[in-house]
Amino acid sequence: MENKQLLIREATKSDLPIILKLIYLKAQFDGCPESVEATLQKLEDTLFCNNPIEFILLAEIDREIIGFASYHYIYSTFLAQTCLWLNDLYIKPERRGKGIGTALIERLCQIAQENNCGRIDWTVSINNPKGIKFYERIGATIIQKVRLCRLDKNAIASRDRIC
Repeated sequence: MENKQLLIREATKSDLPIILKLIYLKAQFDGCPESVEATLQKLEDTLFCNNPIEFILLAEIDREIIGFASYHYIYSTFLAQTCLWLNDLYIKPERRGKGIGTALIERLCQIAQENNCGRIDWTVSINNPKGIKFYERIGATIIQKVRLCRLDKNAIASRDRIC
């Protein structure tokens, strides 16, 4: 990594504008910028309320925010234990390959250990071979036999099709 000091820290309310910008950059990277519905107010309401439902770690070098990881707690019935769900991990392209993603994952591992979490789960796009290699390099198992399932807000609203 560079000689400059890397800081991994919890986000604060004053970070909301850069968090929103990073979310848009992540969506562009994923090829779906039109799917972002986040606003500063929505982020404030969910990240900085009495019982936050999501947490953000920021990666910073010389006061420049260069990446983030968002996560929340889940429960595994198989383990009968709390686990972490890594929702998003994003590093600005010009800063990749310098240990920043590893530092974010290491901090998530510390948080998981501090909270007696049984594991950390996440998804990775099959169109992200560099991400897949990175996750395998840090020791992640890429489970091929499961598929992400989703009911979007339209499907939720039209429940009559389910029954």
